[in-house]
Amino acid sequence: MPATAPQIQYRDEFIAGFEAHQALLRNCVTTEVVIKGNQATFLVVDSGGAEATTRGVNGLIPARNDNNNQYTATLYEWHDLVQKTGFNIFQSQGDQRAAMQMTSRGVLNRRIDKDILTELANATQDTGAASTMSLMLALRAKTILGNAEVPFDGNIYAIISPAAEAYLLASSEFSNADYVNVKPLTDGQTAFSDSPKMYSWMGVNWIVHPNVSGVGTSAEKCFMFHRNAIGHAINTGDLTAMIGYHEEQDYSWARATAFTGAKLLQNTGIVVINHDGSAFVAE
Repeated sequence: MPATAPQIQYRDEFIAGFEAHQALLRNCVTTEVVIKGNQATFLVVDSGGAEATTRGVNGLIPARNDNNNQYTATLYEWHDLVQKTGFNIFQSQGDQRAAMQMTSRGVLNRRIDKDILTELANATQDTGAASTMSLMLALRAKTILGNAEVPFDGNIYAIISPAAEAYLLASSEFSNADYVNVKPLTDGQTAFSDSPKMYSWMGVNWIVHPNVSGVGTSAEKCFMFHRNAIGHAINTGDLTAMIGYHEEQDYSWARATAFTGAKLLQNTGIVVINHDGSAFVAE
């Protein structure tokens, strides 16, 4: 005969699993809201590198045309649909309907970031062979942009991996209060956050992203770029998250939907930072 009868208590509130739920990069790019259609065309205008001229021998000022380039972002429909039967919800711990809505939104937000990261990876300027993040590597990327006449006007962003951030935190130029307004090692803002947060350093807004290409390997793709180098398009009304119940078949559903697309607009405004993050992985 058992001497004890242990009781098990289950927590009513569910705990969110570890995955990105927010789009971290939408504020880093030029976004166009599409009212109707499947394409958004961005116009990039410059002088084509023209130089000032003097009046000609005929007494007239030579005229020229501006350099107009149009780039089109094609929108695709993206969805995530979760279904659970009434019995599954009844027998399961936690608020399963709220969980469905949370996870479906997360899937769509990750899609938005993936589109932007894919377009950034199409840039052809890079820092050379992969190396670990350092002050000199950051300055190399910044200098490449400066040489291309990219303005440091508060719209320069760097997307780095958690490993790249770790190397920066070990650098006094990044973490020491003598060089930055925010103390990364003491203010609780270090490492990846599941909401858009950033460091400000060297006139660049630094964002740590867990889903850069090759994360955790010797071939991570980090980026430094100007907001106007990437265009992003999304349907009017932004991402939609619906939840409902099918009475006949007794199941609940949650669906997140967005029509989105991204496009590289100015190659000279992006630098691919080839980074080796292999030293910071689980054994």
